Amino acid sequence: MSNIKAVLCDIGGVLYVGDTPIDGAIEAVARIKKHFPVRFLTNTTQTRGEQLAALLQKMGFDIEAYEIMTALDVTKMYLHEHKSNAYYILTEDAKINFHDLKYTNIDYVVVGDAQENFSYNSLNTAFRYLQSGATLLAAAKNRYFKDHDGELSMDAGGFVQALEYASQKEAKIIGKPSKEFYHLACDFVGYTPHECIMIGDDIESDILGAQEAGLQTALVKTGKFIQKDLEKGIVPELLIDSIKEFKI
Repeated sequence: MSNIKAVLCDIGGVLYVGDTPIDGAIEAVARIKKHFPVRFLTNTTQTRGEQLAALLQKMGFDIEAYEIMTALDVTKMYLHEHKSNAYYILTEDAKINFHDLKYTNIDYVVVGDAQENFSYNSLNTAFRYLQSGATLLAAAKNRYFKDHDGELSMDAGGFVQALEYASQKEAKIIGKPSKEFYHLACDFVGYTPHECIMIGDDIESDILGAQEAGLQTALVKTGKFIQKDLEKGIVPELLIDSIKEFKI
């Protein structure tokens, strides 16, 4: 690692698991923010940025909403840029993020972690929009996440792939590991990708995705990390037990 001037950091699994901060994470965030500009990146599509900031503050983290960049935020920016609305397979709470989009044309299907809103009816309606010419946007395509009970739970990726298979259309990924997502985060902190380091617990989305976008990386052994991740041929620049040990 060399020439690090800014830090990008995953949230779930790196800062906390369930409702509990990871040991030393609160202090680590405070220490990192003293030395580097930071953006906290998340593919979560269940919670809006301001809600997530409030949750983190309640846990004891000094993190403001403007420091958080979510897949939902970037999806909304994308739709606004393309002057379109979408058919959403999201939680009801996540859909609120898009209520102020004034466009009535449905040119996209947006899929995130919809939990109970994943149903045959919602997926089939999305399929029909895709058959009619809509573009498939995956706010995220993660395989799984570390749930509140400490176990891994299925994420949105499997549902996205089902729609890809049925419609024979490839989804455009908006959140991690999209290069555009990482480059936008680098723009926000004001440095080139190679001057930024990404801290994450997902070997594919956080580490490989960031490396392919030109960033340096640090993999933590918390959250969704499993030992088999190290057998995938993806090598982070830094491997640490937790964010508590992050020092550069």
